[in-house]
Amino acid sequence: MSDDWDARGAAPGRRRRSWSLDEKRRIVDESLEDGASLAEVARRHDLNANQLFTWRRQFGIEPAEPKELAPILPVTIALETAAEETDPGPSGRIEIVLADGDRILVWSDVETAALTRVLKALSRR
Repeated sequence: MSDDWDARGAAPGRRRRSWSLDEKRRIVDESLEDGASLAEVARRHDLNANQLFTWRRQFGIEPAEPKELAPILPVTIALETAAEETDPGPSGRIEIVLADGDRILVWSDVETAALTRVLKALSRR
């Protein structure tokens, strides 16, 4: 190990934070709220999500079991059949209506880069 590292193994210029038991409990409780994302709670408190998982285990909170797994459905792979040479009908399109009423029709075969350039140019006007 380099001489630049301190006795705790922390990188130079970095200090390990210490969290009080009350702070840990508050953050863990926040992660248990309905709809809370553990990753977002960790990010909000500048924590690694793994640290938050560790604290949850220390407080005796077991990982939640999945509510219900999606059923596994059988799949059959069929040989590709040739498309018939008939009128395919209308293809996909997007209609973009601008604030001043102008309309832009974008067909499904438009190149993404070209559409991006057009939209950027329009957003600047």
